[in-house]
Amino acid sequence: MKTTNNHELLRAYAQEHSESAFEELVNRYVALVYSAAIRRVSGDRQLAEDVTQEVFTDLARKAAALPPTVMLGGWLHRHSGYVASTAMRGEQRRRDRERKAVEMNALNDPSEADWRQFAPVLDEAMDEMDAADRDALVLRYFERCELRTVGVALGVSDDTAQKRVSRALEKLRALLKHRGATLSAAALGTALASEAVTAAPAGLAATISAVALAGTTLATAATATAAKAIATTKAIAMTTLHKAVIFTVFAATVGTAIYQARQAANARADVQTLQQQQAPLTEQIQQLRGERDDATNRLVSLAHEKDSNTELLRLRGEVTRLRTEAQERARLKTEDAGKAAKSGVEEAESLIERVRLLKQRLAQTPEARIPELQFLSEEDWLRVAARPKQLDTDEDFRAAFSDLRNRAEGDFLRTMEPALLKYIEANNNQFPADLSQLKPYVEKAPGDDILQRYQIVPASSVPEAGGIIAGAGDWLITLKAPIDGKLALGRSGVSELNDSSGTIAILAPAMRALAEDTPEVNGKKTMDMHQLAPYLKTPEQKAAYQKLMQQSK
Repeated sequence: MKTTNNHELLRAYAQEHSESAFEELVNRYVALVYSAAIRRVSGDRQLAEDVTQEVFTDLARKAAALPPTVMLGGWLHRHSGYVASTAMRGEQRRRDRERKAVEMNALNDPSEADWRQFAPVLDEAMDEMDAADRDALVLRYFERCELRTVGVALGVSDDTAQKRVSRALEKLRALLKHRGATLSAAALGTALASEAVTAAPAGLAATISAVALAGTTLATAATATAAKAIATTKAIAMTTLHKAVIFTVFAATVGTAIYQARQAANARADVQTLQQQQAPLTEQIQQLRGERDDATNRLVSLAHEKDSNTELLRLRGEVTRLRTEAQERARLKTEDAGKAAKSGVEEAESLIERVRLLKQRLAQTPEARIPELQFLSEEDWLRVAARPKQLDTDEDFRAAFSDLRNRAEGDFLRTMEPALLKYIEANNNQFPADLSQLKPYVEKAPGDDILQRYQIVPASSVPEAGGIIAGAGDWLITLKAPIDGKLALGRSGVSELNDSSGTIAILAPAMRALAEDTPEVNGKKTMDMHQLAPYLKTPEQKAAYQKLMQQSK
């Protein structure tokens, strides 16, 4: 009964644009889609919610094109996988960009002299900036927020937040230049990240609070606290236990304030705060800081006692020892950080040199080039250059060129995927007969030198596809003469069809059994690789199935 209702709801939305019908479909399947999404995005709840929203947005957009007999639950589950995979790749690219930005900033670490040069005029220059630019810099460098947090605070995306911070940093650099401080934007950003905010002296916050509270009387504090308690009572219905807890907190707060007010006149913080250290040294330095503060407090107390000179000298010696150890650990940490930065610089320079060699050698080898290479991103070049194998022999370069061509062909097909989906949606779910029909749906149409390298063929004519690649549909766009790897673009996206280990041959009996049990709809049999699992009989078939499913992700 539920299946019939699903079809009726989907038809009501597709034909009559019934919002209530679509809301009912969402209510039925939102838990299924969200659960599938959160498993595929490694537990990232925010990303899982984004994936769930996009899946139902796609359902609303494609509702009219779905076949009448579609199993909606299966379609949503499979589409959740496609959307989640795309989202994970986008998230990984964002993290890679942030990591590269941090590495490049580390290459231009300013010296202490640079900081001293513009520190006296930094705040004066920031006062002249627009509020929007100043807020972006304060969030990024003074509050030390990540770009995602900056974007949320400013109401923009991560990429827009990064651009806004970069523009504001450039404006600040120009203002500093007018005041005689000349340095690059990268050096300025690194200096702000490391020096803009320094830790306040130990005990300063407590001293300020005590002095501020010293001018108020106990009666005033009691009156203010009672007023807050009455206001809170009006907002929520408190139980007897709530009232007891509030009274206890009130009494403790007032008592602490009186004690701090009386001790504020004699309290002086004369030990500077050790800067927070990283990784393994952090815990040790925090422990030393606590021991130092304890020793200092005892020193202040003993200073007013006449007969404790010996103990006073011992404590002073202990404070000196702790300071020396902390300074030595900080020095060792700085040396280790310098070595790590130098190693990172050398690795980055080596990677850039390998990219240069690849581009130079490819320019000298015209027979290795294909027109799709124009779709390669800098990330593609860096990934190929980062291969563990050296670029010493002709064979090394041929292998690298093969990887580049395969990536370029995949990038081209992925740029054509939105155009294919738009064409299918605009033409009653029909596959194009010629690639030139996709040109009106592409923002920047590819040249004929690229299109003539591809063909549109039935999925059944591709042996590696086996006729039932998940979502392959009835037609595929493939290379006419593949050299490095076999790729195909179908209704469900780009797939790799290489089958050097005979995977499809092993699964052939299970495929035939599935085909026999699958009914025809409008003269066609529509099968899904996920339906193959019940037909696997041998361990070899199950292993081949797992391998094929892994390749299709």
